[in-house]
Formats: sequence, structure tokens, C-alpha cells
Amino acid sequence: MFESLTDKLQGIFSRIRGKGRLDEKTVDEVLREIRLALLEADVNFRVVKEFIARVREKAVGDEVLKSLTPDQHVVRIVRDELIALLGGEAEPIRWASSPPTVFMLCGLQGSGKTTTCAKLARWARSQGRKPMMAACDLQRPAAIKQLEVLGEQVGVYVHTPEKAGASDPVSVARSAYAYARANGYDVLILDTAGRLQIDEPLMQELQQMRDALQPHEILLVVDATTGQEAVNVAQAFNERLELTGVILTKMDGDARGGAALSLKAVMGKPVRFIGVGERTDALEPFYPDRIASRILGMGDVLSLIERVEQTMQEEEAKRMEKKLREASFDFEDMLMQMQQIRRMGPFEQLLKLLPGYNQLKQQLGEMAIDDRALKRAEAIILSMTPQERRHPEIINYSRKARIARGSGTKIEEVSALINQLMEMRKLMKQLNKYQQTMQKRGKWFRMGRGR
Repeated sequence: MFESLTDKLQGIFSRIRGKGRLDEKTVDEVLREIRLALLEADVNFRVVKEFIARVREKAVGDEVLKSLTPDQHVVRIVRDELIALLGGEAEPIRWASSPPTVFMLCGLQGSGKTTTCAKLARWARSQGRKPMMAACDLQRPAAIKQLEVLGEQVGVYVHTPEKAGASDPVSVARSAYAYARANGYDVLILDTAGRLQIDEPLMQELQQMRDALQPHEILLVVDATTGQEAVNVAQAFNERLELTGVILTKMDGDARGGAALSLKAVMGKPVRFIGVGERTDALEPFYPDRIASRILGMGDVLSLIERVEQTMQEEEAKRMEKKLREASFDFEDMLMQMQQIRRMGPFEQLLKLLPGYNQLKQQLGEMAIDDRALKRAEAIILSMTPQERRHPEIINYSRKARIARGSGTKIEEVSALINQLMEMRKLMKQLNKYQQTMQKRGKWFRMGRGR
């Protein structure tokens, strides 16, 4: 996501880093390169022109030109303008004062709309809501079955035409709304029909559904990898339906990011969510400030913290803290941590949220950053006996050979993993000893001041 643009921008900023002063000529050269980078990222050319004009107006001010750290000022200005371009502050969801809140999802066929319904339902559950979905796509073969399967995966009820006793989408939607009110569901998500292209029957059907239910959120699901075509589709839907926002899917496969950077400026509607993978938990709320930081290679630590909080229970966190404090971390703990990381999503996606990810990737060169190392380590641990996991010091050469055969790895890999655990224990002991020493010094200091 945005990798190509991030690499180009970091290269541009690195060339002005260390300069004692900036002059207008250098600013113009930097902005020319930024302009090209944005155009290559498939950002709308009018949006690029206005963006560069705003940055230039601020970048040639006395504060920047006379600054001893001009690169930092320019980065700050670009970041601020990126946040504004992406929508400023994230707009809150329009929750209904009297439930259920109705989300109507629409879009072209192949945009990932049905899968996004399930992702949105799962996200709603994580917010303490009780969602249900309605299968209102009666055009695409197997659309209803697909939604039912996804509903089972995320544990969300799916209202179908059979349950509604209806054969047209609007009647199914009405029936679903009545069912939601009667059964205490506070979120209703409508999966609507799509086409390979925008046509009049599609729009009329969607307008009829909108008029019948008056949805609180009308969200267009578009494929981010289509670039400016996604913006054109959004404009066409917005003219007929008055969208409240957009969900960009397949962002994990879009290295440019032109659609995300153009949508708000072109059509005036916010991006609400982004899809970053195929899993049902791979849907993220769209925060302009966090996305701007990602684009500039500053990472997104807040999103990483939120993922950790969602996957680690409070009691487990306390137990792990105790283990770390006692330096008694073992392979069962390591296995649990690996499984939690896997639940948080692909490992490389997590690394991308850390500041300096692009530099790390460059340093590693051709070395892959993926889940394979985690899977190998997990296989090794699963090939150990419970006693070996809890007491790794008993693992001798013959045990290593057995573990290697069972996990399909080499003895050297088993030894390396054991050494890694032992080094972690040593580090934990050193940190705990250091912390205790500092606490004692603090106590002595307070006692000395009290005399």
C-alpha cells in the first residue's frame, strides 16, 4: 500500500536533508519531483496541481527558507497537506439514534462488495454492536450462498429472500429491516447487486432501495487498483445515490494509491474504510493522519497498537507480563505469541505499520519478509513434547534431531530457535536487573532529599 509513492518521496526528502538553507530554486525542484511522483501514483492531475500550489505557498515562507532543518519543515508541510487532501479529520459513522443503523453497500461486480459486507459486520461486532446482513443481490449466481458462508465465518445472521418470503431486492431489504427491529439487531448491512458496468436498471434498483429504507450510510465499494477509474465510478454513483462515503478494497495490492489520494478532493466524499487483505478481519477504518504518516514512511504505530489490543485479552496480557518479569518465557509462550501475531494479519502488513519499514526492507535486500519464518518456527515448537516446550534446557542433540524430522526442518534451525529463546531470557533478566537497580537509586535519591 503506497510503497511506490513512499519510496519516491523518501528519496526526494533525503536529497535535501542536511542542507543548511533552502532557496526558492531548490523548493521548485523538490516540488517538481513530488508532482511527478504523485502523477506516477495515478493521482488526479487537477488534485496534484492544487496540492503542489498549496505546498509551495507554505514552503517558500521565511520560516522554512531560514530554517536550519529545512527538510523537516518541508516534510511537515507535505504531511499536513496530505492529511487535508485525504479528508482532514476522520468523519464518524452516522449511527442511528433509533436502531438499526442501515449500511447500504453498492458497487460494480468484482469490487469485493459481498466480502466487504462480512468484513464490515465483523468490524461492527468489534465495536460492541449486534449486526446482521441482508442478501439483496439477486442477480449474481451464488451471491446469496457466498454471503451465508461468510456470515457463518464471522458469526453474523444473514437474512435471505427465502426467509423474507420475497423475490425482489427492495422487499428483501424491507423484510430485513423489520426483522432487525423485532430481534434487537442494531446494525443492518445490505449487500446489493452489481454489474460489470454502470447501467440504468442497476441505478434504479439502488435508488428504490435507498428510498425504501433511507440508509444512514450509503457506501460505495471500489477496487483501489483501478486508480482513476475508481474515481470515475464513484462520481457516477454519487450523482445518483448521494453517497456518504467509499470503501476502497484491495489496498494491499495497490502500490500507487492514486484513488485514495483523489477521491475526497474530486467528489467531496470521505473514504470510510480500506480493505487490506482477503481475511474477514482485513478491514481498517480510514484515518487521514495515519495514512499520511504511512505514505511518508513514518509508520502507523496507533493502528498497530489497536491490532494488538484486539487480539490479546487483558488476562493473557497480565500473565505474559509476569512471565517476562520472571524471565521464565518458554516455547509455549512463544507459540502463543506467534499465533496471536498470525491472528493480527500477515507479518509483512504488521511491519509496514512500523516507522522506517522501507529502509528496513532495503537493508534486507532480497530476503523475504513474510510468514514463512513464523510458520517454520511454529512447526518446530509443535514437534516438541509439552515438557520440552516448558523446559527447553533438556533438549539435547538426539531430541533436536527428532524435532527436526517432525517439523521438516534442519537441526541447525532447531538449535537457532532454542538459542533465540535463551538469548531472550538473558535479555529479560538484564532488563529486570536494570529496572530494579534504577528503582533502588530512585528510592535512595528520594530518601536523600528527605533528609
